[in-house]
Amino acid sequence: MVIKRDRYLEKLISKQNNGMIKVITGLRRCGKSFLLFELYRDYLISSGVPENNILCIPLDDVDYEEYCDPHKLHTYIKEQVNDPEQQYYVFIDEAQYAISKEEMKNPDVPIRLYGVLNSLLRKRNVDVYITGSNSKFLSSDIMTEFRGRGDEVHIAPLSFSEYFPASGLNKMDAWKEYLYYGGLPHILAEMGDEAKSNYLEKLNREIYLRDIYERYDMREEAGMESLMKVVASAVGSLTNPQKISATFMSSGYKGISIPTISNYLKYLQESFVIQKAERYDIKGRKYIGTPSKYYYSDLGLRNSLLNFRQFEETHLMENAIYNELIYRGYNVDVGVVEVRQDEDGKRVRKQMEVDFVVNQSSRRYYIQSAFALPDREKVEQEQASLVKIPDSFKKIIVVGDNSPIWRNEEGVTIIGIYDFLLNNNSLDL
Repeated sequence: MVIKRDRYLEKLISKQNNGMIKVITGLRRCGKSFLLFELYRDYLISSGVPENNILCIPLDDVDYEEYCDPHKLHTYIKEQVNDPEQQYYVFIDEAQYAISKEEMKNPDVPIRLYGVLNSLLRKRNVDVYITGSNSKFLSSDIMTEFRGRGDEVHIAPLSFSEYFPASGLNKMDAWKEYLYYGGLPHILAEMGDEAKSNYLEKLNREIYLRDIYERYDMREEAGMESLMKVVASAVGSLTNPQKISATFMSSGYKGISIPTISNYLKYLQESFVIQKAERYDIKGRKYIGTPSKYYYSDLGLRNSLLNFRQFEETHLMENAIYNELIYRGYNVDVGVVEVRQDEDGKRVRKQMEVDFVVNQSSRRYYIQSAFALPDREKVEQEQASLVKIPDSFKKIIVVGDNSPIWRNEEGVTIIGIYDFLLNNNSLDL
């Protein structure tokens, strides 16, 4: 099954021959290798690049095992790109296999692979692309290793607009399945609920947790898994290390300190398992700090962690909207609007929440996620914070059904979830 990833393919095309190392980062099993070795390679060939000028090196393949030695890898590449009149493209997949365990765990040990990659940058006729999936190459800070000469393309699990055409289902059934099993590409090849559930459980335990344990040399494994479950349960809710610590204490788990929780949250973010949305004071135009919201990069992994027992469609829809906004390249925060109102004869300050403050260049949108708007009272409740925002940027409520797009008398646009997710210009409709 070929799933189009046009947004990412276009990014790679735009960076072709730009003199930098293209680093494809992202959650494991989200399609990095397929994007590079299949979609982008096909594009290069269709645009006239000879197949022999595209050097594909999958380091997790036993046939290429010897090139996990950086010196042998460097020699092999030099032998293949030997015509100075030809333009070559070097694809290195699962690059972390060329990094020893000692190099991974000891920050004082130089990583030889980085020297190999930087040396390739000096060859004007070589365009270099790498992917990686665990330990140091799973980390979001990899770009610092190339001294400003790395160009990142971050890839996420399938968006709903990518998932729906490949699913073969109608929109409603595809949406239900997407919320339940998420958007990792292979999930579409697994047949039946049991197979999909087993696949996600295996990834959580054998891939993601193992990668994090190895990268950070963690010995207390139960604490990280417990933390992941707490964060998964709190999707769409404000939280911070102090609140998470209190949750552990109330359940009798006292083995994780607040600083350790902070570190664990950082590890999960660096590994692209979760993403953090900070709070932003809209009127004061400043960030507030904690508490924040955390969203899972893939809903199926989140649900699997909780044994599919907490399927709250309201929170999952909010998580899906957040992921879609990030996929479209927006910066996304949680909005706060401070208002003064009378309560019991007193003038009090009250903070009202806007689910998402969405920015891209000079454009801004305010978005609320509302599973349903059955009556006028619910509409007023959902738009209460939006109408208090003292500017003219567009205000939107996304509803969890197939509602037609319309704008009410307060200037708030109502849009159904399918139109929002499937139309790339939905924020401007």
